[in-house]
Amino acid sequence: MDLVGACRAFVSVSERGSFTVGAAAARMSQPVASRRIAALEERFGEQLFERTSRRAVLTPFGRDMLPTARQLVLAADVLEHEAEAAKRKPWRLAVPGICSTVDLARLVADARGHGVTLELRVGPSPRRLELVRSQQVRAALLPVPPDEAAWSVPLGLAGARDPGVKRVYVETLRIGRADPGPPRRVWIQPEDDVPHVRDPLTRLRDAVGLRPAQLVVADDLTTAAAEVLCSRDLLLCSPAQARELALSWRPIGEIALTRGYALTGAAAGDPQHIQARLGGAIARCLGAEGAVA
Repeated sequence: MDLVGACRAFVSVSERGSFTVGAAAARMSQPVASRRIAALEERFGEQLFERTSRRAVLTPFGRDMLPTARQLVLAADVLEHEAEAAKRKPWRLAVPGICSTVDLARLVADARGHGVTLELRVGPSPRRLELVRSQQVRAALLPVPPDEAAWSVPLGLAGARDPGVKRVYVETLRIGRADPGPPRRVWIQPEDDVPHVRDPLTRLRDAVGLRPAQLVVADDLTTAAAEVLCSRDLLLCSPAQARELALSWRPIGEIALTRGYALTGAAAGDPQHIQARLGGAIARCLGAEGAVA
């Protein structure tokens, strides 16, 4: 039995003294109101109304039950109101700055389709970690090693010119005595200045004999991209970023590098339902190969 619905019918009919008028006020038909009140009477084992040809008059038992029934109906209305307000409350998520504006907009739009009002905070990895620790956001997309990642983004080297090969080998950047001009550099953007990306690339640099200055961590992506666009330098980036910057992207010949991301929640973040509903949209934002359920 729908106890709230039955009490709503009971309260409405009692206030108006008529099954027909009371049912209409409660936005239900008269037969439905009658059935609900009859079910309530059967459950209580007592009559609530003395039914006459013209009016519905409360019995003494009905008068005793009316105040509590009103409280139940009011509590149910408050609960529904609070549930709607909670659904409209913004769900704050910290995301990396590598995501394009159009993909972020599509993520917010997809969230609305799932009944979630998403509010994004864009920033570098340390800032995102600070936001989730201080509970200024409910969750953050944070970099993690590939074996811990829900989303994996392939990384390679991109330059202003088509290299004419399927893979770019870092060893080809080694400076010879006859090489003219300055040494070519590999630029690492701040998002990839993490141990599981930076350290393997540093070891590779040393193993193939590049100079230390040929591997540079940029202050920001714009600076790194500008250096690459006006020189023969290369940018460590994802295929999606290379397309956005109009660069020619190739995988690295010696090693496979990936960005890994996981959704980390604050104390009351509950990010699981966001990952379940928006995993594909988040993957698109990151330029990831896919999302793990």
